[in-house]
Amino acid sequence: GVAGPATWAALGLRGHHPLLRRGHSHGGGIGVIARGIAAANRIARFPYVYGGGHRSFHDSGYDCSGSVSYVLHGAGLLSRPLSSSGLMHWGAPGRGRWVTVYAHSSHTFLLIRGRRYDTTGRSETGSRWQPDMRSTAGYIARHPRGL
Repeated sequence: GVAGPATWAALGLRGHHPLLRRGHSHGGGIGVIARGIAAANRIARFPYVYGGGHRSFHDSGYDCSGSVSYVLHGAGLLSRPLSSSGLMHWGAPGRGRWVTVYAHSSHTFLLIRGRRYDTTGRSETGSRWQPDMRSTAGYIARHPRGL
């Protein structure tokens, strides 16, 4: 949050202290994860549209990589939409602690806090959030540094 004069006084510290504000962290933090989940929820029930979300983050439907790009952008981790192939090279290699992108040349999905966000199976659940994990064989795991 914010540490201002009232906070410093409550801590018993006198004198002038700089006003501290929460930064826009791109490397970690619960705020990044919360923003990503909020972004995912905004489009979780949008229809699947091949190529959706690639010209702009705001679209009427999203494909797999458009969905993952939208979520990463909402979290403050991505500045432009990427294809599945592009997501194979995004971020740091391997699984992340909180966020992992699984990508291969023709599909990508995302794990946030252990929950799968994936366009496949949407017809079964009505949402991109999926209750079960899927095989990651053939996928490259990538993650944002610090997450």
